[in-house]
Amino acid sequence: MPVSLVDRVEAVPLRRVLAGLARGGPLGLVEEVGERARGAVVRLELGPFRPLLVTHPDHLRYVLRDGVRNYVRGAALWDALGRLTGRGIAGEGPGWLASRDILCQGMSGGYLRRSGAGMAASIDQAVEELASRAGQRPVDAVAGMTRLVHRVINPVFFGSRIGVEQCDRLGADVATALDALLWRMAMPFVPHRVPLPGDRAFLRATRAINRTLLPVIDAARREDRGGTDLMSGLLRGRGADGQPLSDEHVSQDIVALFVAGSESSALTLTWAWAVLARHPAVMAEVRREADQVLAGGPPRPEHARELVFTQQVMAEVMRLYSMAWAVPRVARKDDQVGGVPVPAGTTLVLSPYLTHRLAEFWPDPLRFDPRRFDKPAVRARHPMAYLPFGDGAHQCVGQAFFALESVLVLATVLSRYDVRVYGDPRPRLAVALPPCDRLGLTLTPRGR
Repeated sequence: MPVSLVDRVEAVPLRRVLAGLARGGPLGLVEEVGERARGAVVRLELGPFRPLLVTHPDHLRYVLRDGVRNYVRGAALWDALGRLTGRGIAGEGPGWLASRDILCQGMSGGYLRRSGAGMAASIDQAVEELASRAGQRPVDAVAGMTRLVHRVINPVFFGSRIGVEQCDRLGADVATALDALLWRMAMPFVPHRVPLPGDRAFLRATRAINRTLLPVIDAARREDRGGTDLMSGLLRGRGADGQPLSDEHVSQDIVALFVAGSESSALTLTWAWAVLARHPAVMAEVRREADQVLAGGPPRPEHARELVFTQQVMAEVMRLYSMAWAVPRVARKDDQVGGVPVPAGTTLVLSPYLTHRLAEFWPDPLRFDPRRFDKPAVRARHPMAYLPFGDGAHQCVGQAFFALESVLVLATVLSRYDVRVYGDPRPRLAVALPPCDRLGLTLTPRGR
């Protein structure tokens, strides 16, 4: 029977959840549940929290496109994240719509064409800085990729209003606050008056974020220098009431952009190096392409279109390591998904991580194979089988930015340096998918 015609929901009882946790930890449990479900809608029995797990592309198309008005970011899981990222671009309703329109314009293809040369120059400088740190001894890949990403996004987000070290501190505070929310997201039924691990760290981190961002926003609002950076765009923007967006709204939108544009980007690039180390023939092919396209010179934005195999490599990395591994939605009204009743108020957890592992759409799904993204293979596949940036109205506004950034980073590094990777960790389940152990990188100039 096709999964899309399922008329009953399989339940995963709490005892099986606990047994799965004992066997493989949180990520192992998620993978085990996904493998057993094979795309069917599954109810997770987590005490008072009983969400539906949705992974089949047919079901995702219904929730994210056809029935999108009924499935909103109102889930308790999302409410926990909203304490950090606010109700603008990471929210729902008029505040989200105002932020989305501003940021879509700010991250448009036209903007990227105008700012691409500056981005490429930032990548060039950031790679050289990384090499200066990683030349003698291994540097932590997550820290190295995070610093690199910060050098690229600083002028795009802030118009370089903050210094590079201040940008690094802000990124560290955002990462701390994000990690501290994990308990709240895992236990959304616990009232906020009941303390959980991470609460104090979250408060300290958010206070530090406000100390950094609010004075910068205030100064930028008073200067009004007409910049093309995203902060300037938000400050010029208007809410549904026609009034300027508040400083808090702008600050939380910047934090939400940091979560996607810094934390997720740096982790995805980290996993790219881990994967390339496991597949030296693929790394050699990326290098060959980089040598051909960059021809020994600095990266330029137009190179990204020519780095076709490198694009495929990054697409396959994002298939296997989906940073937004769980995307919650809540049903506003009674409905059905794949024939399964969905009462109003039900939380649905969409999992691109598990969708990307469905053997029906991805033969031998754990095998790393960039050729899955050859044009004929992409055309033949279900359009909702691959969604690392989400889909529908809430699709990530920065996907074109990251596509440009990531392929130019890989090509620039490999055209100049031999990269050695130390360690081979598995991902661990957090708000994103960081490595469970340290991954080290060294960069040695080619020819030595």
